[in-house]
Amino acid sequence: MTAQTDTTGPVTTVFKVSGMSCGHCEGAVSGEISQLSGVSSVTAVAKTGEVTVVSAAPLDDEAVRTAVDEAGFELAGFELAGRA
Repeated sequence: MTAQTDTTGPVTTVFKVSGMSCGHCEGAVSGEISQLSGVSSVTAVAKTGEVTVVSAAPLDDEAVRTAVDEAGFELAGFELAGRA
């Protein structure tokens, strides 16, 4: 679960997505996650499987999981990276 905080400012979360292998995969995952409310930036890196998301507030874990599933991949894990 992502920790909920009362502080203001963007939240950066790094998700681990399994199965990405190319630029097309990165685009599919980024495209789905970027549609979530509050998301301002998404950077997916197939080589590492990391997807860095900057949002106005912590994201709902299930919403991110659903977005990754819609792209055809699996959410493996995530961590709160800190404030951007």
